Parts: sequence; C-alpha cells; structure tokens
Amino acid sequence: MDYFRDTILNWVLFVPLVGALVLLAIPGDRKNLIRWVANLFAFAGLLVALPLVAWYDKTEAGFQFTIAKDWIPSIGASYRVGIDGISFLLVMLTVVLGFIAILSSWSFIQKRVKEYYIMFLVLQVGMLGVFMALDFFLFYVFWEVMLVPMYFIIGIWGHERKLYAAIKFFLYTLLGSVLMLLGILGLYFFHSGLHAAGAACPAIDAAGHAIDTFSIPVYLELGKVLPVPWQVWIFWAFFISFAIKVPMVPFHTWLPDAHVEAPTAGSVILAGVLLKMGTYGLMRFSLPIFPDATRMYAPYLAVLSIIAIIYGALVCMMQKDMKRLIAYSSVSHLGFVTLGIFMLNHTALSGSLLQQVNHGISTGALFLIVGLLYERRHTREIAQFGGLATPMPIFATLYMIISLASMGMPLLNGFIGEVTILIGTFQVNKVWAGFAVVGIVLAAAYLLWLYQRVMWGEVTNPANKGLRDVNLREAVTLVPLVLWCFWIGVYPKPYFEVLDKPIALLVQRVEVAQPAMPVAVTLPETEEETPSEP
Repeated sequence: MDYFRDTILNWVLFVPLVGALVLLAIPGDRKNLIRWVANLFAFAGLLVALPLVAWYDKTEAGFQFTIAKDWIPSIGASYRVGIDGISFLLVMLTVVLGFIAILSSWSFIQKRVKEYYIMFLVLQVGMLGVFMALDFFLFYVFWEVMLVPMYFIIGIWGHERKLYAAIKFFLYTLLGSVLMLLGILGLYFFHSGLHAAGAACPAIDAAGHAIDTFSIPVYLELGKVLPVPWQVWIFWAFFISFAIKVPMVPFHTWLPDAHVEAPTAGSVILAGVLLKMGTYGLMRFSLPIFPDATRMYAPYLAVLSIIAIIYGALVCMMQKDMKRLIAYSSVSHLGFVTLGIFMLNHTALSGSLLQQVNHGISTGALFLIVGLLYERRHTREIAQFGGLATPMPIFATLYMIISLASMGMPLLNGFIGEVTILIGTFQVNKVWAGFAVVGIVLAAAYLLWLYQRVMWGEVTNPANKGLRDVNLREAVTLVPLVLWCFWIGVYPKPYFEVLDKPIALLVQRVEVAQPAMPVAVTLPETEEETPSEP
C-alpha cells in the first residue's frame, strides 16, 4: 500500500497509456473488443485516482505525492510530478470526464475505431500530465502531446468542416505554444544568469549549487527577484498562450468551429478539460512568477473578461445551432473564471477554481445532451426540434437540471462558483461586479430560451415523435454529472477546504514586494589584466 501511495500519480498518469498500448495489439476489425478495452482502461484510470480523495491533506499548501527522477540531466530536465489543491481538483475532473467521454463514444464512432480510442487515451495522458508536471520541460512536453491527438480527433472523426476546424485549432494552439516556449526560455536564462552571477536566488541551495534547472516549485519563487522589465515581457508570452487556450476574447474565434465540428466526446473533453489548461496556467504560472506585471495589467484583463462575459452571452442568443450556442456559452462562462483570477484576492480565486470544475461538469453535460440528440436525429438545428419532453421525459428532466446548473441556480454547482467570484469582484470594484451580473441574466435568458424551443410545446416535427428516451449507457454518462452538480451546490465546503491553503499561498506570492534594487542578471565580466609597474 505504501508503494502504491508513493507512486499513485504514476498510476493515474500512465494507466491510459497502457490502455493505448494494449489497443495497438488488438486487430482493428474487433470493434466491440476495442470499445470494451478502451472503456475498461478509462474506468481503471478513474479508480486508481479515487484514493487521492481520501489521502489528500487539506492542511498542506504545497505539492503532495511528489515523484522526482532524473530524465535529461544534460539540460537539467527531470521527471517531476505532484499535485496541490489547485491541480488536485482538475486531475479529478479529468479522470471523471475522460471516462464519461470515452463511454459516450460507444455507438457514435463507427470508423477507425481502434485509432480513435488510442488517440483519446493518449489525450488523457497529455491532459493529466499538464496538471501534474512540476518540471517546466516536462510540462511543455505534455502540453504538446495533448495538442496532437485532439487535432486528429477533430480532423478525422469530426463533421462536415472538420479539416478547417482542426487546422485552425492546431495553428492557434501552436502559436500559443511557441510563445510559451519563449517565455520558459526567458525564465531559464534569467535563472542561469543569477547562478552565474552568484546572486542569492531561490533556485540556489545553501552550498551554492543549482537546483533542478526547470523545477516549477523553484520558478514559482522567482517572483521575489524577477525584475519588472523581465516580468512584463515574459508575462505577455505566457498570457497570450494561456489566453488562446481559455479562450479569452479576442483569441476565441477557433473555439466555436472546433466545438461544432468535433465529435461529441471531443467537445466534452475540449470544454470540460482542455480549456481549463489556460486558466490553470494563469493561476499556476502567471500570477506567482510575474506578480508585479500581473498587478499592473489585472484591471485591463478584468475589463476584457467582462467583455467576454457579455459578448459571449449576446452571441449565444443569435445562434441557430445548439452546439455553437453552447460553444459561445463557454466564452461567457470562462469570462467569469478569468475575472475571478484577475481580482487577485482569496475569495475570487477560490471561486474561479471551483467555477472551472463547475463549467467542466455542466458544459460537458450539455455537449453530451446535444450529442445524444444528434445521434437520434443527425441535426443540431434548434428549429428541427420542439416538444421533446413528451417522447423523452427522463431526458427532459436531466436536461433541465443541467441547464439550471449552467445558469447558476441555487443548490446547483454554478451558483456557488459565480456568487463567490462576484463577492470577490465586489470587494475590488463594484462596477465590474455589476456588469458581470448582466452575464448571469443573459445566461438564464439564452439557456431557458433554448430549452423552451427544444423541449416544450407540441411535437410538430413527425421525425421527433418516435424518439427513444435515454438508455442505460447514456444515463451512466449523464446521471453522475447531475449528482455532482447537486453535491457542489448543496455542500461545497470540502472543495473550499482543499483550495484554502494553496490559494492563500498564491495570494501571498502575488502580493510579494520587489526588492529595491533589481537583481543583476548579467554574467560577471572577466577582469582585464593590467600591466605591472616597473
């Protein structure tokens, strides 16, 4: 048991990879066997992660379950993984949604089944690695690993304009990746300069030896010594990369196309997990490593977040395609998340992280609902539906609960996340909080409008009269998410307890004061020899 506990993150991370390797050995024409194996390994990945819930120490602010091994010593890169409260919640969200997304693909994916499930399991490894990595080089590797399978999932198993959407997704994300790599190199050279100059530095131990060149825990302390000019330039390199992934306005244009063209499971995992990598990056790196630059630009980025909240909601009200409507709702809902991040206080940051989990649950479930209807009718046009509550009463009930959760009704998960963010925002700027409330009202408008047009009234389209209600497999994908919505909405205390210490440490790092004299980062010059006097 001690061995399993000490290596549990390896199990969580690599069980999906083992599943992908097993699938390689199965003939491609054994489709049902491939489905069973893929789902079993996805479920196994969830099971091995469950002990983290009991073993995670809520009283600790630092990283837990850490594993460190030498990897590429010539450049100082190591295999180092661990989690704190921030990454713990996102890891659990990933393993749950990963299993549900793979299960939802059972009947929809009929071509190149083997390749599809291999791509999805590799994608799972990349996503988990991003949240676990404590080495910048390793983090970047996982970030790029995640990009490739998602590109193929959209480009091969997507809908009519899949290639256009896949290439657009790839190019946008690749641009962000290049900028982030430049930012990482900037931190690397600053760190190396400190070492060469012999300056006191969090990355240098008492004996004067360099500690793990790419170690993220070390880099998180650089905010204490990183001069403001360095912070500004590297902050923007990281910020643009993460803003593309969120996506924040005006970097959002790839998202609706990717969502609409992706298969159902791709949309679920894209909205539920991939978008959180951007917000996770902002909280994990941008705030603590560049505290002065963050405080400098936070007001402007908060206004940008409010624009996203209102703009995304207004665009939702103009959509005729259910999937595109939900895609734009992500732009609006994640505007709340980034607003909470840039308030830079404990309340708003806690609400922001919880709202990341909430968005993954409710929006992931909404994409499952759209996918369920698409499998039956092969259309996502809102005008093609109406009165579905009559032939599909169980579906109508689940859909209503998820819609209420997404719009932030009390006793459901969206409410506590949005209220906490608004409280934190109100403490900083009452006007910003007032504008953000408009987004909640608009969300209720477009979600209720969508539900009314799809579910209420008479069944006017003959093609909808014989639609079957949810089956057992579909219920297994939706019911756990509904129960999770109620759990967070009714009793969110455990989530805030997990976040309390890490968020407090994050706020402390953001508030760190720069030294009066910036630390020199130039390499020491060699003294020239002077001729001796005769």
